[in-house]
Amino acid sequence: MRLRDKQILHLALPSILSNITVPLLGLVDVAIVGHMGGANYIGAIAVGGMAFNIIYWIFGFLRMGTSGLTSQALGRRDLPEVMHTLLRSIVIGLGIALALIVLQYPLRDLIYRIISPDEEVYQLATTYYTICIWGAPAMLALYSLTGWFIGMQNTRAPMVVAISQNIINILASMTLVFGFGMKVEGVALGTVTAQYAGLCIGMGFWLRHYLRLRKFVVPQMVWKREEMVRFFNVNKHIFLRTFCLVAVMLYFTSAGARQGELILAANTILMELYLLVSYVMDGFAFAGEALGGKFIGAQNRMAFDEMLRRLAFWSILVSAAFTATYFLFGHGILALLTDEQEVITTAQTYLYGAAFVAITGAAAFILDGVFIGATATRDMLLSVFLSTMAFFLLYFLLREIMGNHGLWIAYNAYLAFRGIVLYLRLPSLKVGAFKA
Repeated sequence: MRLRDKQILHLALPSILSNITVPLLGLVDVAIVGHMGGANYIGAIAVGGMAFNIIYWIFGFLRMGTSGLTSQALGRRDLPEVMHTLLRSIVIGLGIALALIVLQYPLRDLIYRIISPDEEVYQLATTYYTICIWGAPAMLALYSLTGWFIGMQNTRAPMVVAISQNIINILASMTLVFGFGMKVEGVALGTVTAQYAGLCIGMGFWLRHYLRLRKFVVPQMVWKREEMVRFFNVNKHIFLRTFCLVAVMLYFTSAGARQGELILAANTILMELYLLVSYVMDGFAFAGEALGGKFIGAQNRMAFDEMLRRLAFWSILVSAAFTATYFLFGHGILALLTDEQEVITTAQTYLYGAAFVAITGAAAFILDGVFIGATATRDMLLSVFLSTMAFFLLYFLLREIMGNHGLWIAYNAYLAFRGIVLYLRLPSLKVGAFKA
């Protein structure tokens, strides 16, 4: 196996393992509330979980921006800037978390107005939200720490944190619900407990493996004007890009809902196939972040180009494997996700649309990671903005004549267009990243 493949897999595999623990958390929470004696409890967790998914997704720039800036500083062997990037990101994350806590009530009302749950679900979801909002400092600080670990070419630490966090959440939630008789509040407290435990475990890794780097910290340089401007320039593009991603996902869901409960349920099940692809491909994207930023920092264009070729190989291999699996075993996979025969039959009608997302989205996933590592976030914003416009335009043209098929065609086109735009921007990225 080539050296570059070994480097890629060394970074990608732990990330993939930690990524696939993400759905486990939601499944366990649903399983716990599913035994409370009412569908309203499941609805409350779904609504409350969606609220925090939106919030934390928007501030995901703390992880992505920190990863790119750290990997480039590491490639330059600029250890003071490696540490300053971490401190900047954590302090800014804690400031955002404080703002979320202070503004929690108007923020809650805004999100729930968009989701529009019924009154009983709203009350239970409010209980969940009011407790979980206090986990924001831990979550956002952990975003910063995770991005820093990836930038330092260490994806094993985030993997251990993610797995440990899930185990702690399961144990804490089950103890509070089944041991102490709590309901939604028990699940919420279990989640917050796991979030702070995850932060403590992450800090423990830092203290064990990176404490020696504290000697490079120069307090007055942490808030150096040029570096602060760069930090916010990089992250503002990721922030705006995230709004486009959220807009597409929310509209995709609402467009399905407008076609009836059966289409909504089928699209929800099929979207799980896309999410599974994304969890795996994100592992390779993280490798692109870490290695790409490092090679740019070291001004090693030959290694950067070789990394691109090997990432392309892995992305083609993995996406082809997923697509073939969905075509060959799609019905069986759908049957694992639901036992509602009517939903399965409806989902099968649109299965090919979901099966192709592995191929149409392959370039976008991998190149997103490369561009994050290069901190070329303006190009990322451009690709998503243009692709979002293409998604809405294509769906509006197709919805009357193709219905839900048109929605999946538009979504596949959106993913493909993101990858095409980033690919076309690669030459400019290299010119800007490599001076020689």
